[in-house]
Amino acid sequence: MKKIIISFILLLVNAGALWAQKVPKFKVIALYENGGHHIEYSKAAVLWLNKLATEENFTIDYIQSTDKIDSTFLAHYQLFIQLDYPPYAWGDKAVKAFENYIDSGKGGWIGFHHATLLGEFDGYHLWPWFYKFMGEIKFKNYIAKFAKGKVNVEDQKHPVMKGVSPSFWVEKEEWYTYDKSPRPNVTVLASVDENTYEPKDGITMGDHPVVWTNPACKSRNIYIFMGHSPILFESKDYTTLFKNAIFWAVGKK
Repeated sequence: MKKIIISFILLLVNAGALWAQKVPKFKVIALYENGGHHIEYSKAAVLWLNKLATEENFTIDYIQSTDKIDSTFLAHYQLFIQLDYPPYAWGDKAVKAFENYIDSGKGGWIGFHHATLLGEFDGYHLWPWFYKFMGEIKFKNYIAKFAKGKVNVEDQKHPVMKGVSPSFWVEKEEWYTYDKSPRPNVTVLASVDENTYEPKDGITMGDHPVVWTNPACKSRNIYIFMGHSPILFESKDYTTLFKNAIFWAVGKK
């Protein structure tokens, strides 16, 4: 009888362990553009994210427009990833829901590349809230023909930078410049050394942060500028940064 009871207890423990493994740690929503010249990056990101989600036991859904976004929709997710989607042409409902999501600390946020395309674009006005969220900067110019550049980590102790080399090369990027550095309004984690650009074409801004977080927000948030070319996913430093950002932003680090 004693053996039967022990066997039953072990069965329950194993069943509980299997159940725990199946329950996802958290849920992620990723927004990306459904076309344009960033689509190849987004396709590579989706493949990489799906693999990571399977390995790390979280779920991820994807949308290619802001039409579905409202407070009820966002309540299902603990992390919002903005993959190369600009901060304009969002519906009013989505704008209000997203602002509330971040201001109320309801979930984390990671933005890439196109998320700082701030200004007057395609007939749309500047989104004031997002302007402040990104450190009060406006898009000014970009290296259309792309350039290689070296990124220097400024805060190696931050959890997002764990395992990332103190300096690493980005082989191909259309580096943006802004009307000013966001540094006074954000916490900078990494910057690009414009003197390392190859080839050089004179499109620079001086102090050039490329990874930062806005500590004024309740939600954990991080912006990572690099996000144009799919070859980024061949870089261990980049994928380490991306993975760390996910677990930090969702509050798991």
